Amino acid sequence: MSKSTRNSGNEWKSADLQALRKLAAGNTPTRVIGLKLGRTEGAVRTKASDVGVSLKPTNQAPYNRKK
Repeated sequence: MSKSTRNSGNEWKSADLQALRKLAAGNTPTRVIGLKLGRTEGAVRTKASDVGVSLKPTNQAPYNRKK
């Protein structure tokens, strides 16, 4: 069961979408993005998918291996 958050059920504002894009570009974990935006992790994943924002980490070596 998900925890209630301050923006639960509210429409996404343009400022929320800008913050989502900025945080995703900075490799911020999805859970942390949700906490910063006051949304659940599932809501963040769904909205990111809807607007075409990738939540996959960039510039990281696979399996936590550094070269």
